[in-house]
Amino acid sequence: MRYSRFVPFAALLSLHSQVFAQDDTKDLTQLLQSQKNLSQFTALLTSYGDIYANLSFQSGVTILAPNNDAFNKIPYSSLGPAFEANQSQIVRSVLQYHILPGIHRSGSYNGSFSFDQTWLQNASYTNVTGGQVVGGVQQAGDVNIYTSGMGSRSTLVNPNLAFTGGVVHVIDTFLMPPANFIQSAPQFNLTAAGGAIENASHGCLIANSDVYPFDSSLADYVNTHPDLTVFVPNNAAFLALGSTLQSMPLQQLRHLLDYHIVNASTVGYSSNLPNGTVLRTHSGQNLTITFASNSLFVNQARVIQQDLLIANGVMHIIDNFLSPDAPSATANPEVPTAPPLIQGTSLSENVVPFTSFLPTGVTSFDANSATPTSSFGGKQHPHEFEEEK
Repeated sequence: MRYSRFVPFAALLSLHSQVFAQDDTKDLTQLLQSQKNLSQFTALLTSYGDIYANLSFQSGVTILAPNNDAFNKIPYSSLGPAFEANQSQIVRSVLQYHILPGIHRSGSYNGSFSFDQTWLQNASYTNVTGGQVVGGVQQAGDVNIYTSGMGSRSTLVNPNLAFTGGVVHVIDTFLMPPANFIQSAPQFNLTAAGGAIENASHGCLIANSDVYPFDSSLADYVNTHPDLTVFVPNNAAFLALGSTLQSMPLQQLRHLLDYHIVNASTVGYSSNLPNGTVLRTHSGQNLTITFASNSLFVNQARVIQQDLLIANGVMHIIDNFLSPDAPSATANPEVPTAPPLIQGTSLSENVVPFTSFLPTGVTSFDANSATPTSSFGGKQHPHEFEEEK
């Protein structure tokens, strides 16, 4: 009985300690000022007063804060020209891409990728419902990695710095806002797919709409339509069928490419593609997702690189063409690469087809490159980075 009389007092002590701990938590300004390795991030953030003020009044937010070493990498990345020229709208979008609604502590990540929305919602730079995402995963040794556009990787180096409105994670490299498909393709050696989409776009714009019902540019659709998932055959798949593909009528080529594009209510990140998922393609036919032998398949094609973020969704690289004439094709995990469903031969001298159709100026970008690279250039589309007018 005596023990029970002391329970309320113990609870009171616990409550008091919790309140004291909360009162002792720094606000955002105090936290940033206490972190010497975030001095450049602090200066940048406070120069965008509206974003900083908004953060100061948040009650649940996660900030991925690049450290001073990350700022030293900027001149050697594709963000360099925008920062050097103080193109404020671009820099603003980059800042917004480093802010996540909700509190995402480092321990909430595991060995499977999760994709968390950010404050980047400006339609000039993204077309993903609810905001562009950043990928997060915990690798061996409890190392947390964040992935962003152009396959960029940022390592979490100082986690879970609490402030009154949420948590700050310090990262070693800037997140890269994803570019559109045509700009992203060369980074992953998908020059044939990018060129084929440009080529099919030209053909269908001049085609009679009674012959082919889609009267919009396929390149514009892939670059700008919201919430797309694109299964992209790699250059080797194009190479194996080069002669057949290049001689294919343009309307037929577009129909083939349309079968690799999915527009659904949610983007098809790998975390949204459990075994047995059926997806409706832009051609009107279905694809089936299979997870077998620790590999992801779409119909018969193996996904060899997944979750590559683009401005309006995600792309997954596959090792084979999907065929709209064989929608029931199934995966065979026992073979490294399934035989092509489309019969064909390669071009002479193993030339990769369609690469000449890529827009002038489309190049590869790498946020972690050791040498300077081009800024966001090439053919302009609505979701590329543009200089502030």
